[in-house]
Amino acid sequence: MTTSNDSLNKQFGILELKESDLNPDPIAQFSIWYEEALKAEFIHPNAFTLATSTPDGKPSARQLLLKDFDNDGFVFYSNSKSKKGHDLSDNPFAALCFWWDKLERQVRVEGQIKMVSEDEADQYFSTRPLGSQLGAWASDQSAVIADRKFLEDRVQNFEDKYKDKKVPRPSHWNGYRLVPESIEFWQGRDNRLHDRLRYRLEDGKWLIERLAP
Repeated sequence: MTTSNDSLNKQFGILELKESDLNPDPIAQFSIWYEEALKAEFIHPNAFTLATSTPDGKPSARQLLLKDFDNDGFVFYSNSKSKKGHDLSDNPFAALCFWWDKLERQVRVEGQIKMVSEDEADQYFSTRPLGSQLGAWASDQSAVIADRKFLEDRVQNFEDKYKDKKVPRPSHWNGYRLVPESIEFWQGRDNRLHDRLRYRLEDGKWLIERLAP
């Protein structure tokens, strides 16, 4: 099936991105764009694609939700026994990609993965809804299971186990922080001549470079 019909080949160009528009700090610039994504009322403005790779270069990608970001990096949580957990353990480098279609914007982040502290993970886990806490215990993420009922039965088992008790964080459920080495801000433009401005860390300082679209 071809995807090159006119209805899909819409032009970009509602906004532009100039060097003079950028904050010298890429995290501050991300915060500006993230706030604008919030105002645009996306269903999940914090959704991003996480790309990982095995040590021998086999890539894998999936959608996650960003839970926090600051000058130390971008934080998300996952089951460390999952496919992405194994990838990140074996090859602690990854890439994030945010796509905000209403604003014709994309942000790409590449860098090294570090684990958040146990205390930080515990604190965040305690804020999750009860159902999500139980789900973290019940799901052996990425493992093959017989059917939906198997999963629902496991949830019920843990619901019974922790009835009227605080649900502790499973040891396999952890937080990851991507420490950026490069952050690219992409703004859609007419004729596919998009604006691409990249922050690249060099000798502890952020350099801003324009890339060809």
